[in-house]
Amino acid sequence: MRRPRFRHIALIALLACAVTPPSSAALPAAVDGAPLPSLAPMLERVTPAVVNIATEGHVELRTNPLFNDPFFRRFFNFPERPLRRKTQSLGSGVIVDAARGLVLTNNHVIENADAITVNLRDGRDLEAELIGSDPDTDVAVLRIPAEGLSALGLADSDELRVGDFVVAIGNPFGLGQTVTSGIISALARSGLGITGYEDLIQTDASINPGNSGGALINLRGELVGINTAIYSRSGGNIGIGFAIPANMARDIMEQLVKFGEVRRGFLGTQFQDLNPELAEAFGLPVSQGAVLSSIAPGSPAERAGLRAGDVVTHFNGREVSSAADLRNLIGLARVGSQVEMSYLREGRSASTRVEIGTREEGSPSSQFNNQRMANTTIGEIPEDAPAYGRIRGVMVYDIEPGSRAWQAGLRKGDIISSVNRQPTPSVPVFLEVVNRTAGQLLLSVHRGSQAAYMVIK
Repeated sequence: MRRPRFRHIALIALLACAVTPPSSAALPAAVDGAPLPSLAPMLERVTPAVVNIATEGHVELRTNPLFNDPFFRRFFNFPERPLRRKTQSLGSGVIVDAARGLVLTNNHVIENADAITVNLRDGRDLEAELIGSDPDTDVAVLRIPAEGLSALGLADSDELRVGDFVVAIGNPFGLGQTVTSGIISALARSGLGITGYEDLIQTDASINPGNSGGALINLRGELVGINTAIYSRSGGNIGIGFAIPANMARDIMEQLVKFGEVRRGFLGTQFQDLNPELAEAFGLPVSQGAVLSSIAPGSPAERAGLRAGDVVTHFNGREVSSAADLRNLIGLARVGSQVEMSYLREGRSASTRVEIGTREEGSPSSQFNNQRMANTTIGEIPEDAPAYGRIRGVMVYDIEPGSRAWQAGLRKGDIISSVNRQPTPSVPVFLEVVNRTAGQLLLSVHRGSQAAYMVIK
């Protein structure tokens, strides 16, 4: 599918003074023998690596929950197949590996897409394959035929400073490739609710709808970020745009290419904000940080010597001012990497090195005596889960298709908050309730924003 092209362009004429300006007022080609500075040479080199993306897909229309019941569907003569609406979207992307044909973009650009078309600067339209996407960071990776491609090199985004000049390149409003410029306004923005994990670059370079997935580059023509969102009350640019740092995008891309998914870091601890009241109660000299409220036995946190009551202040040199900060840093850390954590214990400063683990560590799948839960792996709700801190319960890490629990409707990622109407806020409690139950299990299950009861006979 070719990208839309405007057939008519509206021109706005500006009234000008009839007096012709003298020729001396024209800009000179050079000053003191030196040519005027211009970004044109750099842009001519890098813009072929920035592409336009068009998608076609569908979404299921939401209906009254009653119509999920087959009886009501038949009674009201409602179609058995869910209603669908066709969708189309336009966005941007960046070729980052010409040899493999890899394109970085935003997850929300290609979400629900059945077909993805990449339009190159030279006019070619190429069908793209989705390698993988990560909604929690809003990163997606596409593959296109690796023929005659130009790629952007990735800069070390950790070296960015507020005030650095940057250029945004994308496809705003479907107009076609557009270039805007500005500076880095702020770094490490989080708590905005834009993505699940936020460590965003803020810029005043104009970013508008359609720029999503496009390039934010430095004056050397290196990719420093993937444009992803704007802050606006009207939907248009007001000088507050956000981009995913190149280092984060690179790490997510490598995992998606290698595994097809992102493997989140895991410490095996629960934590909460350190507020002034807790700081006073603990006798601490600081009022910001993340208080470790519990440590899972055998977890990476326990092996590193961390204890409940420790207040984490820094993670690999990054300041931790809240529980949300710590959650982001853990979730974005690569599994198997070593990180240094600084903390306060009984008012004294200390630090330790922790090896980032996987959420499967400590999953007690073999501790079920009740066969109704056989072949099901459960564990504590990990820090990166949307339900963390919102629902008290345990998570299904894995479940074997065809098992009794699977046939009852239980699925990977479900949160179980009670068994036979008894709350199960932790793995030990869940195991105790399940293993002493001889009859059927009545589970209260949360999946996304939905909740329902489920019976395993």
